[in-house]
Amino acid sequence: MAKQEESRWSISAHGDRCLVVRFGTGIDVDIGRQCGAAAAALREAGIQGVSDIVPTFNTVSVHYLPGHFPAHSTVQHLQLEVERVLGAAKLDAAHTGGRLVELPVCYGGEYGPDLPDVSKRTGLSPQEVIELHGRERAYVFMLGFAPGAPFLGVHDERFALPRRPTPRTSIPAGSVAIANRQTVIYPNDLPGGWHIIGRTPLPLFDPSREPATLLQPGDSVRFVPIPADSFKNWSSK
Repeated sequence: MAKQEESRWSISAHGDRCLVVRFGTGIDVDIGRQCGAAAAALREAGIQGVSDIVPTFNTVSVHYLPGHFPAHSTVQHLQLEVERVLGAAKLDAAHTGGRLVELPVCYGGEYGPDLPDVSKRTGLSPQEVIELHGRERAYVFMLGFAPGAPFLGVHDERFALPRRPTPRTSIPAGSVAIANRQTVIYPNDLPGGWHIIGRTPLPLFDPSREPATLLQPGDSVRFVPIPADSFKNWSSK
């Protein structure tokens, strides 16, 4: 393992085709933003042999193809190159090149069946839950478990709810769900155990679109409530 002098990150090998750059532990927006900035800097550097760069809550995975390295190069050279790129990059947690995306959400009713239960668990009225959910921008830490599925946060402590004891076998595409002070949005019909409080009419993943995913790590989301008739009109466009 190699460490940068200021200990802002550490780098370790995971298997024979991946380096993991760790910036911290837990789920924290400042650490997430550092990961997003690091991933952007590494992509822009275009390091030969690197096949993919994947930011998560507190790490960045650098996947590589050993056979594509320059002649006489080794994984140690790649690690040094990663160190060089990160050392020259602006990894200030306050700096993010992501977009602000306003995401329409129809809360409650058939689109958010768990809103009453979340209201009861938090001691808030359904309207207060909706307002609290959209009060602050939610940071997109990563995409995971399905193409285009974002993990966002970190929300108010009152949303520190455990997942449902019994997951649903099928959740409609676009469902907006919370657990553990985070939001996840299901890009297609999938099983899941988070608390569904609403649904967005916007498609999260479309392979014919460029980029295929609506949201990218590093983006911020503002949840905008819409009524049911707007949802239906939006979905029929």
